[in-house]
Amino acid sequence: MTGWPEGYGRIVMDETDSTNAEAARRAPELAGPTWIMALKQTAARGRRGRAWVSPAGSFAATLVMRPTEPPETVALRSFVAALALYDAFVAQTGRPDPFALKWPNDVLLNGGKVAGILLESIGAGTGVQHLAIGVGVNLAQAPGADEVEPGAIRPMALAAGTGARVTPDEMLDQLATAYAAWETRFVTYGFAPIREAWLARAARLGQVITARTAAEETTGTFETVDNSGALVLNTPKGRRAIPAAEIFF
Repeated sequence: MTGWPEGYGRIVMDETDSTNAEAARRAPELAGPTWIMALKQTAARGRRGRAWVSPAGSFAATLVMRPTEPPETVALRSFVAALALYDAFVAQTGRPDPFALKWPNDVLLNGGKVAGILLESIGAGTGVQHLAIGVGVNLAQAPGADEVEPGAIRPMALAAGTGARVTPDEMLDQLATAYAAWETRFVTYGFAPIREAWLARAARLGQVITARTAAEETTGTFETVDNSGALVLNTPKGRRAIPAAEIFF
């Protein structure tokens, strides 16, 4: 078993509505960064307020912390969390080859979505009083194709994709340890080494992809991620830096 990282709290619940919502309720009373895991979520949600389908045996947890950086720096922890997930999966399976990181905050297994990350700020005002980093992983089984949006990347389960049978408790141990290591690098050295490591594991780097926002759709070659975490596409009209979008392959 992986040792629990020093300085991080751990709360495990049988059931809650959403681990991010639970984090928001508990944040004011927590003394330090704390992982909150629930074996069942009754109202899980993903990005942009969408419902998050969480089959039985799935992993659902939120790390809640009190960051000190400006909001634009705090947001870069989505890359920190993605790298931690990648490392946890490699530790559990012994195989790096089937995993890749999809901008801005998904992990792919054999081209299917095995995990997603949801960052939410907690508290009023211009700064970020608390940050909730929600993580959902399809461990034992994945949602059906009819349970995700049309055009979305197909869901994939860790068990089906790798043969690894991992419990939520085991996932929490691995993820918390990996996250603590990447968090230390981020706080100590900034985004540069995080960005470099993320790009080394990026899905579709150098290939043509499409970025969609509510206002427009941009297709181009995935060139890099810039120092602000924005996606950079090389398009027929020149280079475009896109801070937020949905990505389609």
